[in-house]
Amino acid sequence: MHSDRDTLFQNLWDNYREVTPKAEEIHRILGGTQGSEIVNDHIALRTFNIDKVSLSKLAEHFLQLGYREGGEYHFEAKKLYAKHFEHDDPTAPKVFISELLVEKFSPELQKTVHEMVDQVSEETVTADNFLYSGTHWQVDYATYQQLLAESEYAAWMAAWGYRANHFTVSVNQLKQFKTLEDVNQLLKDEGYTLNSSGGEIKGSPEELLEQSSTMADKVDVRFKDQTATIPSCFYEFALRYPKPDGQLYSGFVAASADKIFESTDAGM
Repeated sequence: MHSDRDTLFQNLWDNYREVTPKAEEIHRILGGTQGSEIVNDHIALRTFNIDKVSLSKLAEHFLQLGYREGGEYHFEAKKLYAKHFEHDDPTAPKVFISELLVEKFSPELQKTVHEMVDQVSEETVTADNFLYSGTHWQVDYATYQQLLAESEYAAWMAAWGYRANHFTVSVNQLKQFKTLEDVNQLLKDEGYTLNSSGGEIKGSPEELLEQSSTMADKVDVRFKDQTATIPSCFYEFALRYPKPDGQLYSGFVAASADKIFESTDAGM
């Protein structure tokens, strides 16, 4: 099972770095010049709450690898629901899966999303490669813009489909850095733009989790009618603090995650 897990995360990483050149560069800076081993804290995946492709369908891929359910999270303003999953093996990355509450949006957005999902077969969703299979539909650029006006999340899914939305460096495992501020400073010195929504550092030692992230890379996407340069994926950094029992906190903070979602916003 362990090798199956390693294979899945390697495939997710390879797929993610194709559209996130910054991640590869930052990985090199932290790992090479700073001499730290890069350990992945968690990945995040996005989907819709339509039965065929629901959060639970994505989660099944991880449950089969020995993962179990962790916490659940509600994002009222963004109309999202999420859960995280973790493994008894502490070296296994955590998994954060969110889904868009499609019925809470306009009839136009609902129609577009259902038309996209209708093109995904049941067999596709259970296939080994589904979590890094990208889009199973093609929308035109105007449709992407219409979705974007209502939900950045829906627009991102329309353009990118099924792939890791971000990977996350475990700052706890970086040898050269003691604080998230130090990591952020190095990134800024190297010319990277950080997500400043809610401050560059989201969370606090009191909440047992601090997070920061780059703004998403902008890369070319081929829409049905044209190619456009839009935000793809981003790289996150997480520092976890010990609970009273001495174990590192393994959950997520909804208020922080809410701001992290904005790393793929085009306007920031």
